Amino acid sequence: MAASPYRPYCSRLVGICLLLGALWETRAEQIRYSVPEELEKGSFVGNIAKDLGLEPRELAERGVRIVSRGRTQLFALNLRSGSLVTAGRIDREELCDRSPKCVVSLEILLEDKVKIFGVEVEIIDVNDNAPNFGTEQREIKVAENENPGTRFPLPEAFDPDVGVNSLQGYQLNSNVYFSLDVQNGADGIKYPELVLERALDREEEGVHHLVLTAFDGGDLVHSGTTRIHVTVVDANDNAPLFTRPEYHVSVPENVPVGSRILTVKATDPDEGANGEVTYSFRKVRDKISQLFQLNSVTGDITILEDLDYEDSGFYHIDVEAHDGPGLRARSKVLVTVLDVNDNAPEVMVTSLTSSIQETSSPGTVIALFNVHDSDSGENGLVTCSIPNNLPFTLEKTYGNYYRLLTHSALDREEVSEYNITVTATDQGTPPLSTETHISLKVADINDNPPAFPHASYSAYFPENNARGASILTVTAQDPDSIENARVTYSLAEDMLQGEPLSSYVSINSDTGVLYSLRSFDYEQVRDMKLVVTASDSGDPPLSSNVSLSLFVLDQNDNAPEILYPSHPTDGSTGVELAPRSAEPGYLVTKVVAVDRDSGQNAWLSYRLLKASEPGLFAVGLHTGEVRTARALLDRDALKQSLVVVVQDHGQPPLSATVTLTVAVADSIPDVLADLSSLEISSAPEASDLTLYLVVAVASVSCLFLAFVIVLLALRLRRWHMSRLLQASEGGLVGMPTSHFVGVDGVRAFLQTYSHEVSLTADSRKSHLIFPQPNYADTLISQESCEKSEPLLITQDLLEMKGDPNLHQVSLLPH
Repeated sequence: MAASPYRPYCSRLVGICLLLGALWETRAEQIRYSVPEELEKGSFVGNIAKDLGLEPRELAERGVRIVSRGRTQLFALNLRSGSLVTAGRIDREELCDRSPKCVVSLEILLEDKVKIFGVEVEIIDVNDNAPNFGTEQREIKVAENENPGTRFPLPEAFDPDVGVNSLQGYQLNSNVYFSLDVQNGADGIKYPELVLERALDREEEGVHHLVLTAFDGGDLVHSGTTRIHVTVVDANDNAPLFTRPEYHVSVPENVPVGSRILTVKATDPDEGANGEVTYSFRKVRDKISQLFQLNSVTGDITILEDLDYEDSGFYHIDVEAHDGPGLRARSKVLVTVLDVNDNAPEVMVTSLTSSIQETSSPGTVIALFNVHDSDSGENGLVTCSIPNNLPFTLEKTYGNYYRLLTHSALDREEVSEYNITVTATDQGTPPLSTETHISLKVADINDNPPAFPHASYSAYFPENNARGASILTVTAQDPDSIENARVTYSLAEDMLQGEPLSSYVSINSDTGVLYSLRSFDYEQVRDMKLVVTASDSGDPPLSSNVSLSLFVLDQNDNAPEILYPSHPTDGSTGVELAPRSAEPGYLVTKVVAVDRDSGQNAWLSYRLLKASEPGLFAVGLHTGEVRTARALLDRDALKQSLVVVVQDHGQPPLSATVTLTVAVADSIPDVLADLSSLEISSAPEASDLTLYLVVAVASVSCLFLAFVIVLLALRLRRWHMSRLLQASEGGLVGMPTSHFVGVDGVRAFLQTYSHEVSLTADSRKSHLIFPQPNYADTLISQESCEKSEPLLITQDLLEMKGDPNLHQVSLLPH
């Protein structure tokens, strides 16, 4: 599809509209007023509130103020009426000299929007100055032979006003010899000249007194006068003549004081006094006479004071040359002051924010400032810059105003304060620059939670600790500041063994020190899992958690506990049996102990503390096994008493002891025969009871032996029979006769089966154990121990020892 021919035209039209809109917006920000000079202080200039679209009361609320640069503030704001008023008497001539238009520029700042409005106030001239000749009297010498029509320059008057209020013309009092003619120069200046109308006769009238009047315009006309004395002299027919009608000279503003900038030259062909030329300024003004000096003899013009291009870049000097009789010539010296880069740029901060939140969006205005360089041309062109490594940027707005803006997001935790250096540099040679430092603090917000240096913590502390003892200190750091960085600590609620965790430990909310609230027991609580929460005091508060593992270290606070042989609760005493035929290393019994502690605190060692027959028995250091250290002799006592100590390896070590009684005998009858010699208890009642028990056991043994003899006799009688003899009154069923051949057979039977015989009464003071013989270096297996069924001789049996019907004791094999 072909493009529409109207599309380029529309594009250009849109561009023109946008340009006009931008120009209108720019012009809309420019406000213009005019005010006459010489008004009283506080005089109305313009309704600034209305022109800004504000109510008068809003001027103070929105921070409207004047920010113009200048040595003297000419205007002020009346916040009550919303008007722009004069701050004092304004002299247009002082501000703008003879410029046709005098405009004072100032800027109005809207603080809340950081927006600048330009205001131009035109100072309208009023006729407040009268023309001034600079001298009250001027003497002119005229030769008496001068021809009518000769012209003589008259002094010009100067009026600092402009327009119709400036100098308008001259008048000369009536005189028959002279008339006034005013010439209009190319520069617009009116030059009065005295014209000779009639021939003079010095002898008739040697001096003529004239009055020259200068007047201006305006509603109220002002005038100034000077007296002209015309002296008639003898003939001087040549007037001085300058070499140039105009002299042009350009000097740099930094030319040293006393330097000669120009020499004017006029010549007079007359001789003698008529040819001697002297030089002088015409229309001498204060500023000219203060800056320049003219040598009346040589015509050299020198500098009296420092020139300043910024004060004035051009000077118009009128000079004249006159000879001895008074003939005069005039010329002009036009001095152009060349600007040099002698002024560094000036930076005036108009609006400044000293603090900004770190969450401020890019483009936030920080400062508004104005730059100015009093130099001109390239020397007055100023550029502003800031370091590139800062998150800020400069934006030029109205006139020479710049805004300092944020360019990217700020982070107080990275940089909490910026010292921004704004450099204003002109384009002179060499360039001059000015640095302005702006301090900006970044205000903190709570955007960082507290952070622990470790993901988890572990702590170890001994059991039996004191209540209130410190266990561990956890610390979290918050990079924020003030309240946002104040961290408090707490424990997450949990249960431990059915109780709240807060009943075990607590944490100091300010320091993070963890304290124990109770004394811990390793055997009850070995470790704990906690969660510590660190919260800051920001709004809203932020928090983080860390896991904490507490381990209770075991202390040696439990003595070994002896499990076997156990301490009877019924008052009986255990007796271990060791046959006299036992070989060295025979296992008599084993001391079994445990320790509720852990580690080396629970490592147990056994040793023989005391023995009635030293060297007869030995105890395994780590096993607790009691073994014979040598073969038993006939001389060895039947009753052997051993004290075994069990000790752990804690610091300090704890121990427990057990007393073992070992009966040394080859057979049960031997044991029963000698039991009466065992001193079990020191109490008389216990000894009597033991005696009864021994008698009962001996009777049962005799019956048992008789029963065995009967079985042997029956075996011999029925040798050819293969079945077993069933005893109608016996407790042994199907027992082979070969097991009971002689005394050795009985001993073999006793050694093949382990029997446990408890001899107890109501007092339960005695306990006799017949262990299974074993010459291996091991204990009786637990299974064997569990299968053993003890032989009990109760108190009822002892009471029936006189009963003739009692004949046998049941032996239960393992």
